[in-house]
Amino acid sequence: MNYFSFYKGGKVLYCLILTGLLLTFSTVYSRNFRNSKMPPYQQHLVQGIVSDGSSPLPGVTITLKSNKNTVVITDYNGHYSIAASPKDTLIVSFIGFKTYVASVNGRNTIDIRMQYDATTLQEVRVNAGYYSVKESERTGSIAKITSKDIEKQSSPNVLGAMQGRMAGVEIIQDSGSPGGAFQIKIRGQNSLRSDANQPLYIIDGVPYSSETLGATLTSGGSPTMTSPLNSINPTDIESVEVLKDGDATAIYGSRGANGVVLISTKKGRAGKTKLVINSSTGIGKVTKMLDLMRTDQYLDMRRMAFANDGITNYPANAYDVNGTWDQNRYTDWQKQLIGGTAQILNLQASLSGGSEKNQFLLSGNTRSETTVFPDDFKYNRGTVHFSYNHISEDEKFRLNFSAGYTSQKNYQPAADLTRISRTLAPNAPALFDQSGNLNWENNTWQNPLANYESKFHSQINDLTANALLSYNLTANLVAKANFGYTDLRNYETLTQPSTMYNPSLGLDSKSSVLNTNLTLRSSWIAEPQITWNFNAGRAKVETLIGSTFQSQNTNRRFESGFGFSSNSLIYNLASATLKVVDLSDETIYKYQALFARVNYNFEGRYILNLTARRDGSSRFGPGKQFASFGAAGVAWVFSNEAFLKNSSILSFGKLRLSYGTTGNDQIGDYQFIDTYTSTANTYQGITGLQPSRLFNADFGWETNRKFEAALEIGLLNDRLFLTGALYLNTSSNQLVGLPLPGTAGFTSLTANLDASVQNKGLEFTFRSVNMQSKNFEWTTTFNISANKNKLLSYPGLESSSNANRYVIGHSININKLYNYVGINPQNGAYNFYDFNNDGQITSIDDRQSLVDLNPKFFGGIQNDIRYKNLQVDFLFQFVKQQAFAYLPAVPGSFTNQLGSLDNFWQTADVPADYQKLTTGTNSVLNTAYTRFKTSDAALEDASFIRLKSISLSYDIPGSFSKNVKSRIYFQGQNLLTFSPYKGGDPEFKLAGYLPPLKTYTVGIQLTF
Repeated sequence: MNYFSFYKGGKVLYCLILTGLLLTFSTVYSRNFRNSKMPPYQQHLVQGIVSDGSSPLPGVTITLKSNKNTVVITDYNGHYSIAASPKDTLIVSFIGFKTYVASVNGRNTIDIRMQYDATTLQEVRVNAGYYSVKESERTGSIAKITSKDIEKQSSPNVLGAMQGRMAGVEIIQDSGSPGGAFQIKIRGQNSLRSDANQPLYIIDGVPYSSETLGATLTSGGSPTMTSPLNSINPTDIESVEVLKDGDATAIYGSRGANGVVLISTKKGRAGKTKLVINSSTGIGKVTKMLDLMRTDQYLDMRRMAFANDGITNYPANAYDVNGTWDQNRYTDWQKQLIGGTAQILNLQASLSGGSEKNQFLLSGNTRSETTVFPDDFKYNRGTVHFSYNHISEDEKFRLNFSAGYTSQKNYQPAADLTRISRTLAPNAPALFDQSGNLNWENNTWQNPLANYESKFHSQINDLTANALLSYNLTANLVAKANFGYTDLRNYETLTQPSTMYNPSLGLDSKSSVLNTNLTLRSSWIAEPQITWNFNAGRAKVETLIGSTFQSQNTNRRFESGFGFSSNSLIYNLASATLKVVDLSDETIYKYQALFARVNYNFEGRYILNLTARRDGSSRFGPGKQFASFGAAGVAWVFSNEAFLKNSSILSFGKLRLSYGTTGNDQIGDYQFIDTYTSTANTYQGITGLQPSRLFNADFGWETNRKFEAALEIGLLNDRLFLTGALYLNTSSNQLVGLPLPGTAGFTSLTANLDASVQNKGLEFTFRSVNMQSKNFEWTTTFNISANKNKLLSYPGLESSSNANRYVIGHSININKLYNYVGINPQNGAYNFYDFNNDGQITSIDDRQSLVDLNPKFFGGIQNDIRYKNLQVDFLFQFVKQQAFAYLPAVPGSFTNQLGSLDNFWQTADVPADYQKLTTGTNSVLNTAYTRFKTSDAALEDASFIRLKSISLSYDIPGSFSKNVKSRIYFQGQNLLTFSPYKGGDPEFKLAGYLPPLKTYTVGIQLTF
């Protein structure tokens, strides 16, 4: 559990739950004041703002000590106004904060800064999906961040805002390109299929597909396809809860195997209409450049390599050393090609307010980002979010409606020049000639900027809408219905014009190519529910029963056009000489479920939580479509026992256990039936069909069994709070593609494999309130997680096609490597251990050194510091891991290398760090280098500590007017990285693609 957001940002959750209730009584309180018998001449008007030091607090209760019937409540802006005598005393109270007492002393204005009370924060309810639960009575594992944490960061993707803040949640940014995706693993990888480990995303009760948008046809195979979560504007998010254990996820059944991410958007609140405008601008740079060879070192390496190969006359194509290129020229190609500055502009405006029965919120956001590439590439996103809440006069009927619409336009180069920038010779020619045209240097090189003639365009329009209706049949019996709808339209193009090739080839627009992808995806969901809560003696019982009906329809059409009369028509597919439909299909996914929950709570000490779900999925064949899942969670709040209740040291203590089962149906649609696809081949002018999948209706659900034991301890009025959790998850009945012999006509058959994958680990979260006074607060939160992944069983592994990929008892992400034993003194080549002593080094028999590239542990430490109107928040993220070193090509070839490579083998009597240089003509050295890249010697410590985010903000006192509040701020992402890793950015270790950027942002927020 991540407690820091609970402590620091908990007031936001209070406002959502309590403001409406508190404001309900404001009319009564005002009436009591008007009927007060106190003489008017003894009173004067006292007003002010109630805040937590950084934000106003709506719904705070203020009473007079001399007259408890005189009560007012702060509005949405935290403002209050009360009539009091000069010698009166104000009593200010709000759940989650310490009661504040202020003497009037004749003052007309009294601003009040509340202090958090960690003990009462245990009473805040957290979102568990279909229900909410008090933090103190929670039996499951739920990590949480709030809008206060998200707003302090400049990440355009909510997953970026979660990095380093949640125990057990590993998040990696895939690319520094705008719109790029993120990887997320919640307590490890459960499935053998890498594409079946995504969590379930729920936005305001509506499932949101996490399938990465785009197609290989238009993305060029890049791993940086657009993330669907970019459609969610982080500033519209109120909170994010991550459900991890069986107790928390089993109620989602088959969809909760890999965890559940609950995203709640902001809602309107009662109070006067409030307008907030937030504007910021920022810049982004690559986090780390490689330290590469300069021209003199590079040419020395090349000359030595030719000498080693016995070549004295340099070949005609060795332009770098034969004098064709200027041997005194030096270009920092990383600076030229990926060293630019990305510009980031963001504008957000929101309007909110309403009465105690009707509240609304309308917000809009526009964000634009350029790239670090040397051209006019840009990513634009515009979002609109609307929320409306209604409560009937008798307070029996409630309506909560929210909708969001996002439009994204992404204009990027089709090729990522990161790899080229790190491999080009440092004396390669200039990019442009004297006339400003692309320089081809007499056809001696492929100008890297020619790749930018090939462009990628993406247009994504995304709509998400949700309505929750509830009616109180009785005081304890409530009927609910949740309805949701999503609609996504994605259109992509990839152009490959003839201008991207060397003019000497004589190509024209007849060689140009256009690839297109149109994806339409819509879904709807309906979930009727009934909740019944009642008392059973000294215990409270909460029950829930509901059902789910969901349908998703996806249409895809991939088309290509070849040959155009002019490149100006390249975006018009109708103008292509040859048009090919690469794929045209429609898939329908249907899902039904019945779920239930029973919670038994005895005096807040002994708690039992039972959840169950019966799932049905169209992705399985007859007789296999339905499966049942369930969980049990128990908690003992031992701090509520009589012998500990008055302890001056222990303020809270809870022991909880849970065990549950979830499933997985992430295998794609129609995997169990024979399917056919249209073929381009014709017979007598008729287009035919060809089989694309074999029938197998016998496979069923993957099953994930989850166990957790956790201890939560609060000391000294919860100023120190520690949570430790031990979990053990086992995923079995793995859905995989079983290999088939070539005579079958198919490469694999989707089926269940009786293999088991285990994830076990430890999670710790620690929060401390270091200092807390009226003007100064300092809170520290620390989390650390360690997960161990293991393949428990795999029948027939030795005879399967995965025999060289998996090893029982080890991680499913292991690499089998050669065991490096040094440099052969006879030939100067890398040498490796011959495990079977057959005199040969082979990949099957001699790659026996095992390495697990999963992180050993990861976590983060955050500090929140406030002094008067100044607030500083910073987060350090850390990861302990290994990675492969940067090894682009055999040293000595026509490829630049790391500058640290300088001690190559020359003679047997001189020790060396690296093997003998070759230009690539020595097959022995080439083979040795290839093996070296997949040996244990190629591993490098890629651990890092990173200043992930920092936020510095200042509330300007008395700015503009009493009715306008202003705040200025600075935010940074990925600003400092401490790592021994030499291969670039240690987080994103694919050297050929753009790493994450470090960004600097300044902005101003105005509240009217």
